[in-house]
Amino acid sequence: MYPINFRHLYYFWVASKEGGIARAAERLDMAIQTVSTQVRELEHSLGHTLFRSAGRGIELTEAGATAVRYAEQIFQLAEALPAAVREAAAEPGVRLSVGIADSLPKLAVRHLLQPAVQTPGLRLLCHESSFDDLLADLARHRLDVVLADRPAPTNPNLRVFSHRLGKASLAWYAPATLLDGREGDFPACLAHLPLLLPTTHSAVRARLDDWLARHAIRPRIVGEFEDSALLATFGESGLGAFPAPEWSFDELPRARGLTLLGRCPDVVEHFYAILAHRKVEHPVVRKLLLPAERS
Repeated sequence: MYPINFRHLYYFWVASKEGGIARAAERLDMAIQTVSTQVRELEHSLGHTLFRSAGRGIELTEAGATAVRYAEQIFQLAEALPAAVREAAAEPGVRLSVGIADSLPKLAVRHLLQPAVQTPGLRLLCHESSFDDLLADLARHRLDVVLADRPAPTNPNLRVFSHRLGKASLAWYAPATLLDGREGDFPACLAHLPLLLPTTHSAVRARLDDWLARHAIRPRIVGEFEDSALLATFGESGLGAFPAPEWSFDELPRARGLTLLGRCPDVVEHFYAILAHRKVEHPVVRKLLLPAERS
């Protein structure tokens, strides 16, 4: 197998987008024979046919469809390269681009990033999105690290590596106004309160459901949230009692006028840093992993 010629790959990619060699040649302002030859050279280097006849035109083979997916990623990165280089050259210091899973508690995120934020000259870029979208961006090297409440799934097509950062048990909080006239000790009091919970996309939701069932609590769920910060905001407003990591204890009651109802130490939320390389190369990411390595 020969090294990939990216000019050949580009002509193939344009042909796939335009739906044929002739339309690709027109877009590229080149002879049809030239484009066709370049595509055949790519097929020869890969060892597989990328297009097949379909009626009066052509269509991608299975190998061709796979090649297009990789070409999309390659040329998206190439398109972003000049701006990224200009930005890096214009701003001295260390840039850390962090993907944050939307299910991750925001106070926990600050706790997890604390070892890195004191880095001199650090420029921290935080991107929040769904877990799957962040893993895709990580694989395309758009992110340096992803913070999540679960490890990356096993996938031979996705070369990423998970590192456990720590864990925190959960506690329940409620605004004092919601507790007026309520009866029962914790956790029995939760049966008499409206509850706010993370949606099922959060890894901890199943553990919370199991914990409520084990304590014979039939929850009156009045809200479910993908975003943990939004969940806490609605809890603060008086909509319901809600769970949060015990790491939040020093801040939630003091800053938001909330009351700690009680702790559930057997419900634990785990936190992970997910990287695109087995070897940790980014100097600031190494700082994130050091506390976990020492524990």
